[in-house]
Amino acid sequence: MIHIKHMKNALLKTLAVSVCVALAAGGAYALAPDKQADTEKVTEETTVAAASEDTGAVKDETVYVLAGADGSVQKIIVSDWLKNTLGAQQLSDSTTLSDIENVKGDESFASGSWDAQGNDIYYQGNSDQELPVSMKVTYKLDGKEITPQELLGKSGKVTIRFDYTNNSYETVEIGGKQEKIYVPFVMLTGMLLDNEVFRNVEVTNGKLINDGSRSAVVGMAFPSLQENLAIDKEQFEIPDFLEITADVSDFAFGMTITVATNEPFSKLDIEALGDMTDLDSSMQEMTDAMDQLLDGSAQLYDGLETLLEKAGELSEGVDKLAAGSQELKNGCDTLNSGAGTLQSGAQQLSDGLNTLSANNDTLNGGAKQVFETLLSTADTQIAAAGLDVQKLTIENYAKVLDEVITSLDTNAVYQQALDTVTKAVEEQRGYITQQVTAAVKQQVTAQVTQAVKQQVSEKVTAAVRETVRAAVLKNALNMDTESYDKAVAAGTIGTATVARINAAVDQQMQSKDVQQQIQANITAQMNTQEIQSTIAANTDAQMNTAAVKKTISDNVEAQVKKAISDNMASDEVQKTLAAASEGAKSLIALKSSLDSYNTFYLGLQTYTKGVSDAAAGAAALKSGSSDLKAGTQKLCSGAEELNNGVLALKGSVPALIEGVTKLRDGAQQLSDGLKQFNSEGIQKLVSAIDGDLSGLTERLKATVSVSQRYNNFSGIESGMSGQVRFIYRTEGIEGNSEE
Repeated sequence: MIHIKHMKNALLKTLAVSVCVALAAGGAYALAPDKQADTEKVTEETTVAAASEDTGAVKDETVYVLAGADGSVQKIIVSDWLKNTLGAQQLSDSTTLSDIENVKGDESFASGSWDAQGNDIYYQGNSDQELPVSMKVTYKLDGKEITPQELLGKSGKVTIRFDYTNNSYETVEIGGKQEKIYVPFVMLTGMLLDNEVFRNVEVTNGKLINDGSRSAVVGMAFPSLQENLAIDKEQFEIPDFLEITADVSDFAFGMTITVATNEPFSKLDIEALGDMTDLDSSMQEMTDAMDQLLDGSAQLYDGLETLLEKAGELSEGVDKLAAGSQELKNGCDTLNSGAGTLQSGAQQLSDGLNTLSANNDTLNGGAKQVFETLLSTADTQIAAAGLDVQKLTIENYAKVLDEVITSLDTNAVYQQALDTVTKAVEEQRGYITQQVTAAVKQQVTAQVTQAVKQQVSEKVTAAVRETVRAAVLKNALNMDTESYDKAVAAGTIGTATVARINAAVDQQMQSKDVQQQIQANITAQMNTQEIQSTIAANTDAQMNTAAVKKTISDNVEAQVKKAISDNMASDEVQKTLAAASEGAKSLIALKSSLDSYNTFYLGLQTYTKGVSDAAAGAAALKSGSSDLKAGTQKLCSGAEELNNGVLALKGSVPALIEGVTKLRDGAQQLSDGLKQFNSEGIQKLVSAIDGDLSGLTERLKATVSVSQRYNNFSGIESGMSGQVRFIYRTEGIEGNSEE
């Protein structure tokens, strides 16, 4: 007959194996509140099977506890998933949460009921209820208790202890007496320790794994399970705390994660515990579980072996990436130099044209003054000839002189010539109008095209940025953009992570490939029938505006007048006019002289207007070249950072390969250790079961029953099945130390 102590140890080891398997499957609980997809995979099979036939719904609850470095609760966020297994339109729900928010849909909640519309409901809210298990973290330096803030930056022998207090229990009858049975929670606490800060680390009730640069600590505790099972600690002590001791230098400590769950106990079959004759079946199940662990450790080793083989390919790829980033950096330097030359030239061009443009008023004013002087002289000559005519101006001289010449020429030679020239020019009015319209339309089309291209560029850039952002989120956090945005809004993703994601997106957007993709997309969009049709429609609309029509009309009239003046001043017309009467010849010559100067005057106005337009264009070019120079400077800075980052990555590859090698060797050791544990522990335990454990069985059954009844934290509707787990996160002790 085996001693009762051995039999109790066997049962507790059985529980420990069950807990490990359950926690291994539920490791995804330590994710952010919006990572419900992973939880769904773990719990879907069991929760759907346990769904109540009355409501057809299951409530899956995760409680996130944000705590200080000493374990004091700062905030409690509860995430609930109502599984609408029957597709009901309305789901009744009891909850004590405040600030309830539907995180995955737009279904509304009112008067204790969700307008589910046949869908699952995902929501979260805040709570100020007492937790079923409270956690206290204490720190000692050289044997004296110290606050977390005082410990920062200190050196010496440090002790960190996690104590868990179980606050949730039921009073049940056991052996004819009323006794407290606590809800059995498994507390799994994990953290990472920097080996440059922590040395000679020892762990009580936990496991330490060292990869060379960091040490991972994982501890397990069962608060109040010792009392539930009424086991003497001298026979077998069930861990209810975690303690780490180490020699530290310049103390700093990151956050810790603790998972609390009663699911491993809730899933135990009470009926199987009813008779110790059934223990053989339980031992067989444990043996099967060990076989699965052994198979899993072998698969882990094989996977790490494959990863190590592929690490060589990664090294080659990083070398190619480093060469490419160096070429990008060199190209950016050349581009930046050229942009500087362009900027300098644009400045000189703009300064020169501004100087010319500044003289436009002087030139036009001088030309007008000369014209008016010539007209005044003509007035004097006409008056000396005894003719009484209207005072000549730039606007009327041609009409006045034409009338005088006609009155002096009995044969109306001049008028005939003028009529002939005017008629010929008027016959070309349609052609002149067509040419002027074409020139104006070309300018309007260029302006419209530039405006449309700016809009297309903004839309294409925004679309590409969204694609780049989705890729960055997938690679960095394994999240889609919708989940990420909601997580940021909920405050579950820190500002540092947000800044890192934004920086990664900005860096990708500045890459050569992305910029080429944007330009290619813009070109493709601009060449589409839709964009070309838009440009054509906008151009036609501009051409039909009153302002453009007036511009065309004014230019046509100016061209007609200039053509008449040019033709009247031609040798052919002048020869014809030479045959006019002697009385008209002097006036004809005078008008011809004035017409010649008028041609110069009109040309000068066209020239000065062209100088003004060129000066405006040069100013725009100068501004654009300055923007280009600033952009190339940023591009070169980004290329420099990219090159430095790639070189750092290249330098880290050997360490990565070394780390994978150590991890593979560790996986081999894990596999060997599991084999030894199976042969020397589990198999001997299975063969050693032979004792009377009825008292322990009754308490274990009561513990399991209490666990199965504890299925929620924030409230649950009557008749609804549920399950709940808790995730505690303590904040780190980090910052600049003060001596």
